[in-house]
This record gives sequence, C-alpha cells and structure tokens, in this order.
Amino acid sequence: MKFLLTGGAGFIGSAFCRYVINHTRDSVVNLDKLTYAGRLDSVADVSDSSRYAFVKTDICDADAVRSALREYQPDAVIHLAAESHVDRSIAGPAPFIHTNILGTYTLLEACRAYWQELPLQKKNKFRFHQVSTDEVYGELQNPELGFNEGTGYNPSSPYSASKASADHLVRAWRRTFGLPTLISNCSNNYGPYQFPEKLIPTVIKNALAGTPIPIYGSGDQIRDWLFVADHVRALYTIVRQGKPGETYNVGGKSLKKNIDVVLSICSILEEIVPHKPAAITRYADLISFVSDRPGHDFCYATDISKIERELGWTPQVSFSSGLRATVEWYLSHAHWMNTSLDDDWVVQQFVPEGSRK
Repeated sequence: MKFLLTGGAGFIGSAFCRYVINHTRDSVVNLDKLTYAGRLDSVADVSDSSRYAFVKTDICDADAVRSALREYQPDAVIHLAAESHVDRSIAGPAPFIHTNILGTYTLLEACRAYWQELPLQKKNKFRFHQVSTDEVYGELQNPELGFNEGTGYNPSSPYSASKASADHLVRAWRRTFGLPTLISNCSNNYGPYQFPEKLIPTVIKNALAGTPIPIYGSGDQIRDWLFVADHVRALYTIVRQGKPGETYNVGGKSLKKNIDVVLSICSILEEIVPHKPAAITRYADLISFVSDRPGHDFCYATDISKIERELGWTPQVSFSSGLRATVEWYLSHAHWMNTSLDDDWVVQQFVPEGSRK
C-alpha cells in the first residue's frame, strides 16, 4: 500500500513514516512544508529507503498537491499537516484558519479530483484519513466518561475550532461527493522527536538548565496521554481496516493531571541525572505556577471502546514506561531540545502543554 502523508516531518507524521518503513512493506510519500515544527532529521533514519519519498509542498498550494497525487498515485492520503499549538492560536489565529481550514479544503478537492479519475478497483480501495484531536469536543465534565464518537463538538480555542471546522469539511465531502473518508480524534501525544515547545521536552530542558518550569493555574488540568508509537499503530490500523464514513477515538488510557506529569519527569531526572545545576536542590523546586490561559479546558479524555471493539487496536505502552523512554531519549538527543527556530516567541509567550502534532 502506498500512503501520501501530509505533515510527515512533524512529530506524529515522522513517527508514522518510521513505522511504515521499519515495520511494514508499504511505502510512504512525506508531503511537508517544513514550517518551524517540521524537521527532516526526524525521518533521517528512513530517508534512504526506496519506499520513502519527500516532497516539500504547502497543502494550500492546489497545483502542487495535485501534481504530487498524479506523480505518486497513492492508495490512501493521511492528513496530519496542521498548526497545532494552542497558545500560538490565541496569540495569532490567522495561520490556523489558513492551514487547518483552507489547507484541508484544498487537499480534499485535490483528492476528490484524483479519486474520481481512478480505475474502479483502485477507486474502491482509496481512503482519505483526517487526523484530528479530542480538543474539538471541548471540556469534559466527567473524566470517568470520556468523549465518544457521538459527542457533540464544542471547541474552546482557535486551534480546536479550526480542527473542528476541518473535520466538518471532511464529513461534508463524504456526504456530498462520496469521498471515502475516515476521521480519528486523538488525545495528548508524547514521545521522542516532539518539538521543544511542548510540555515534556520543555520540562526536561528547563530542569536541566535550572530555569523555571511554568505550569498553568494549579496544574490540575487532566489529560489522557498517548504514546506516539501507539498512535501511529492506530492510524495504520484505521486507514487499512476502518470503515469509510466512520470516526474513531484514539487514546492512551492514561489520565494524568499536568502537575503529576511534571512531577513524574522531575522524579525520573532525580534518578538519572542526580547532578543538578548550581543552587538547585530538587528539580521539582523549579515548578512555577502562572496565570491560566484564556479558555483553558479543564479535562479531556477519550472513550476508545469503538476502535478496540471494531478494529482490535489498544494502546500497548503504559504511561510510566513511555515517559521514562521519552526522558531517556531526550537525554541522549540533547540537541533536539535546543532549537534556534522562533526561540524569542517561545521564551516570551508560551507555557507548554500537550501535543497533537
């Protein structure tokens, strides 16, 4: 099977590329604009494979997208390219509207034209998979009752609103034009190769540097944490086995308060890196509680019983083992936490949280 993947140089996209090349016989075309969060070194280990190709393209460039579809003739398109940082969407919503909504529309139209011209056998097998977020559902009132696939959309931030809009476009293109679409909504991802603005690499970086670790409010916000390797297995399963027109929630079954995630990282660092920066007694002493951000949802959690029941997927990596593996990876790839891209914005404006990309 040949996949065309948008956003394949991002956190989740690069993990999907590595999974396809290292664990399957399929091939993948990585279509990425290489914005600040896209890094080709995240796919360096598979870039020499004859089953991997890279195309530097903006999904809003209709001609370029159509050209890539014609050249590579994919069996499925997996749409991961997105602006995904909530704080950035609050500071400046325009790029989120442009990429997440207009970009999705452009991609859908290019895929519709491509799909309509396919021979019948290939046409019947083609899939368009929209990768979305649990944030489109808004704030969960009861953590014990996670969002299910029938939960109504109620987004709180410009980011989640743009992703909700994209999901609605995908469903409309299915209903109106018959395009064989799939949607998945995932919880907070974590793991190796995540861009340094996100929570876990930021905590590690700040702790090792002896600088404050900022946490919104009291840190009691609850998130479901999904190891990225588990997520890409789910994406692969959905695009190959999922039923067109269906939505599948993907989560890690690991509900944690933000403060507990940070304390766990500090505890692992106490064990692995006992020699601290000067004047630091405990890494946890660096935690700094700051004013909460506007529209901050208290809780997200996903009910994944549908994908478990219908497709046989379930998360395999526990949060404790996944977090330790992640911390160890960053410690052995210290350069990953030190980016010169957009550092001024990161320092001045953001408090980290989880990631969908």
